[in-house]
Amino acid sequence: MVWKPNVTVAAVVEQDGRFLLVEERTRKGRRFNQPAGHLEPHETLMEAVARETLEETGYRFAPQWLLGVYRWHYLETGTTYLRFAFCGMVTGHEPERPLDRGIVRAAWFAPEEIRASRERHRSPLVLRCLEDYLAGRRYPLDVLTHLG
Repeated sequence: MVWKPNVTVAAVVEQDGRFLLVEERTRKGRRFNQPAGHLEPHETLMEAVARETLEETGYRFAPQWLLGVYRWHYLETGTTYLRFAFCGMVTGHEPERPLDRGIVRAAWFAPEEIRASRERHRSPLVLRCLEDYLAGRRYPLDVLTHLG
């Protein structure tokens, strides 16, 4: 048996001191997450994060920095996630766009609101990515190489 982590991308999007989160339906009820999802075949990590953000929020997102790479093992399911988190800017909004299935809403939250809702986060990655962003972590996108 070959073990493979689930490769995901996430967007940490700040506008006027507030951060874009999605509220989504999960097996454990409604949870908050950054716009995030799985890398699909034949797309770059930057294309994936822009696509996922648009599909889940209706906002167009342009990644400008790699925030970090995070490994999280979800004990309950035995699944390991390898998350590539990006920060960048909103370049447009399509408010009439239908959101992905399972997404209840996309909304903007202050850091204090996000910290106060940690029991409703989809994973510990939500708060860790926020805190890393607020600490000023940023890596140039050219640290990522896509071949083929």
